[in-house]
Amino acid sequence: HPHCVAHLHCPPLAVAVAADLVASALNPSMDSWDQAPAAAVIEEEVTAALARLVYADRPAADAVVTSGGTESNLVALLLARERARAAGAGEPRVFVGANAHHSVRRAAWMLGLPTPVTIDCPGGRMSPAALDRALVEHGRGPALVVATAGTTDAGAIDPLPELADVARTHGAELHIDAAYGGPLLFSDRLAPRLAGIEHAVSVTYDLHKLGWQPAAAGVLAVADTALLEPLSLTADYLNADDDTEAGLPDLLGRSIRTTRRPDVLKIAATLRALGRRGMADVVEHCVDTAEEFARAVDAHPALRGRPGAPGISTVLFRPVAADALPGEAGDELVAAVRRDLLAEGHAVLGRALAEDADGRERLWLKVTLLHPRTTAADLGHLLKLVAAQAEYAASAEYAASAECAVPAESSAADGAGS
Repeated sequence: HPHCVAHLHCPPLAVAVAADLVASALNPSMDSWDQAPAAAVIEEEVTAALARLVYADRPAADAVVTSGGTESNLVALLLARERARAAGAGEPRVFVGANAHHSVRRAAWMLGLPTPVTIDCPGGRMSPAALDRALVEHGRGPALVVATAGTTDAGAIDPLPELADVARTHGAELHIDAAYGGPLLFSDRLAPRLAGIEHAVSVTYDLHKLGWQPAAAGVLAVADTALLEPLSLTADYLNADDDTEAGLPDLLGRSIRTTRRPDVLKIAATLRALGRRGMADVVEHCVDTAEEFARAVDAHPALRGRPGAPGISTVLFRPVAADALPGEAGDELVAAVRRDLLAEGHAVLGRALAEDADGRERLWLKVTLLHPRTTAADLGHLLKLVAAQAEYAASAEYAASAECAVPAESSAADGAGS
């Protein structure tokens, strides 16, 4: 539904759904060649194409299919840890923005790495100057900087070229979590927003977000296929040495999972059906629609958008009525509007805490536009719903109804005893 706009959760394309059904019916497992020979060939070709999307000038670039951003970030940190160990340098220290996805810190914990250093993100983007200071304090030990290209809350993209320069100056590696923003690379018009991404040693991006695939369809691209070597594993019943020497492809080293479904098939079918230009068209539609929505918010007398341009296809806004309330009451009104529209089945809006123009953190309604056919009329109706609900939530009638919904202690006790 065009009013289901809370999360990075897309309506999948019909061609992808059909291919996913085929994959489920055939049910190959991507852990040995004899179980999935055709799927293995498809995966090899598709991952090569997805790697070139990020690393156009690196012929040895490669990619693996994952279950999503969480697994991709975990594997990226795992590979960084193993590179540092192989060099005899000890455990790498992870430097991550305050705006980063929770999976980065969780991956560090799971891998037994030191607690990541959090870098300030004024305005929602990692500060190169703050990163520089943190790396100076860290010294010469191994370090992995994790930047974000498309934050979950606001779609913000870190200053990638500047962060890459800082990391290079200090001999640190750079991983970019572009789970949300990565598919901008399909579009020649929008790809410049990710300038600098090619300097990363590894890049996460998801096609079950801005790629319209049924979950799961994650990707981890690496600058050189040799970087995947730590994933290599031999199990005689799956990839015996003599089979590998005889030329059978080794699939076990393409994932941290053993049994895994051929998620690449739906990606392949989609890319074959739409092509890069077709994918770019859909990405551009969603980005353009978000910008149109932001302009409509700014033009609405009862609503205001968060200052600044929309982040990819995400728009943060709140009712003007919330700003007129004292203390935390304004944020409470925003939260109530979201819950009421959800409970009544009118809209599924997200929520995000983010800085306002005065530097104060406030609660915002969040719209993440991933629907390939959302129209201006859909957006106009959504704004009317939000404005009307906000007006009601700020009224004395709403306050009275809320009080009536909470039973007095005596009536609750009477009910329990009856």
